[in-house]
Amino acid sequence: MSPGDRLVAASYALGWGVVRHMPERFAALCFRVLADSIWRRRGGSVLRLEANLARVIGAEPGDPAVRELSRAGMRSYFRYWMETFRLPSMSRERIIEGMNITGAEGISESLERGRGVVIALPHMGNWDLAGAWLVHIGYPFTTVAERLRPESLFERFVAYREGLGMEVLPLTRKEGGSAMAFGVLAQRLRQNRPVCLPAERDLTASGVEVDFFGARTRMVAGPALLSVQTGAPLLPAVLWFEGDGWGVRIHEAIPVPAEGTRQEKVARMTQSMAEVFEKGIAEHPEDWHMLQRLWLDDLEPRLGRAP
Repeated sequence: MSPGDRLVAASYALGWGVVRHMPERFAALCFRVLADSIWRRRGGSVLRLEANLARVIGAEPGDPAVRELSRAGMRSYFRYWMETFRLPSMSRERIIEGMNITGAEGISESLERGRGVVIALPHMGNWDLAGAWLVHIGYPFTTVAERLRPESLFERFVAYREGLGMEVLPLTRKEGGSAMAFGVLAQRLRQNRPVCLPAERDLTASGVEVDFFGARTRMVAGPALLSVQTGAPLLPAVLWFEGDGWGVRIHEAIPVPAEGTRQEKVARMTQSMAEVFEKGIAEHPEDWHMLQRLWLDDLEPRLGRAP
C-alpha cells in the first residue's frame, strides 16, 4: 500500500472511529466549517461541481449564482459524510422518524406481487441513510459498489454497508474484470428482493447514451436491463436533505416498451430514468453530489475548463 493510500485509509478509519461519538450538532458544525474551507480554496473538485451545476441551472460556471450554489453543494456533500460516519450509531427511530418519503407504496406493492423491485437513484442526499431506512422497514436489499483504493478502504465500506443490513456486491473482481454482479442481482429479483443501484453515471463503453440537461452523457444500463430481463418494475428515486431530516420521492415505475429489441427497450427506459433524475436534480441541485466529469463533451480536457 502506498503512503497516500495509507493516509486515505487512516482518515476514513478516524472518521468512523471518532465522528460517531460526537454530539450531532457539534459534528455538523465541524463538517460545515470544513466544507466552507475547501469551497474557498476552489480546488478541482469544487470547480467541477460548479461546472456541473452550471449545466443544471443553465448558467455559466463563473456566475455568482453558481458559486453560491456550489457552496451549498459542498455543505450538502460534507453533511453526507458526517452522517455516514455517524450512521452505525443512529437509532432506528431517528432514521424512520426523520425520513419524509413519498411513493413508498410502489416498493411494497411490487414485492407483494412477488416481482422484486429495482430502485435506481442518483448520487443525491444520503443514499446510505435511505438504504438503512429501507432495511428498517423490513426490506433488506442488494446493491453494488465500485472498488476503492486501497483495498482495505473498499472492504471497510462493504463491512459498513453490510452492517446496516445491505448485501453489497463488488462491481469488479479484485484482480480486474467483471464480478458477474448482474447475474446475482437478477437472481435476487427472482427471489422477490429489492435491488438498489446508483445510476446516473457510467462512462464506460457499456453505458447507455442519454440526453441530460441539454447534453449527452452515459448512464448505467443495469437498472433497465434487469427490469426487461426479470419483469421487476424499475422505480427511479430522488433524495435530498430536508432540515434535520431527509426527503425521498419514489417515482412510478418506468414501463417496459412493448416493441423493439432488448437494446432499444433498455435505451428508451434509461432515457426515461434520466428525465426523472433531471427533474429531481433541478428541484434540489444543492443536494446532487456530482464532483466528477459527467457529460461526454467534458471528458476531453479543454483549455480554461475545470478539471
